[in-house]
Amino acid sequence: MISSTHAALGASKSSDHDHLVLERIFRCFDENGDGKISPGELQRCMRAVGEELSCEEAEAAVRSADWDGDGLIGFEDFMKLVESEGEEEKGRSLRGAFGVYEMEGEGCITPSSLRQALGRLGEARSIEDCSVMIRSFDLNGDGVLSFDEFRIMMLSPTKSDHMYV
Repeated sequence: MISSTHAALGASKSSDHDHLVLERIFRCFDENGDGKISPGELQRCMRAVGEELSCEEAEAAVRSADWDGDGLIGFEDFMKLVESEGEEEKGRSLRGAFGVYEMEGEGCITPSSLRQALGRLGEARSIEDCSVMIRSFDLNGDGVLSFDEFRIMMLSPTKSDHMYV
């Protein structure tokens, strides 16, 4: 189970652009915004990508990635972890980040699900604000973000910070 946790967190090797992508993904996993991923946060993020972790498994996964010994995964720990993973794992990381925002089971990010996710991150927004944010990246004009649109947004070096991802 730890290896699948590592795979779900995997992303690409270091570069300025990849660092930004990893930072965005880390912020999605860090639900309370304290700069650390706790076992509980890891458990919820893994559930979002269809992986169930017990409390014990989540704690073991965090211990295995915790390079500084504080019992949590900080951004530096996260960077070391994902740098050891291959490029092919980036999609799984993005899928996990997408799952944080896609909370209605519709397979897309709606203004309502974006509002809920941002609220959990301490960013209160109206439905209209969220609709505007989505329109910035909604390539087909359907009013929601598909995973492909989300992936393009996250991987774009010129991505606006309107989504707070």
